[in-house]
Amino acid sequence: QVQFVESGGGLVQPGGSLSLSCLASGFTFSDYAIAWYREAPGEARVLVAEISSDGGATRYANSMRGRFTISRDNGKTTAYLKMNSLKPEDTATYYCQRSSRSNYWGPWGQGTQVTVSY
Repeated sequence: QVQFVESGGGLVQPGGSLSLSCLASGFTFSDYAIAWYREAPGEARVLVAEISSDGGATRYANSMRGRFTISRDNGKTTAYLKMNSLKPEDTATYYCQRSSRSNYWGPWGQGTQVTVSY
């Protein structure tokens, strides 16, 4: 079955960096775009970034563009999110998913918590 395992979150000071990983299984990873989402307390889950199936195209939410970089390794069925210049408002639980199109979604993983604070 489709499964996502996110990791790499933690506590970081404002201006710091973190790298998240998303290990996917249960489907042909290289056939699908991969999207990162985040959900802050009391807020809706929102799209952070998406990468095409071959990694050739990426897109970002406006507030993340220039600070975050999405990438993937199809051989390892893993997607990554490198986050630089982190701000307190980036505090959230981060999730990955198969595409930004909800009809392609599988079950959500447990997510990985990112906290940006002094």
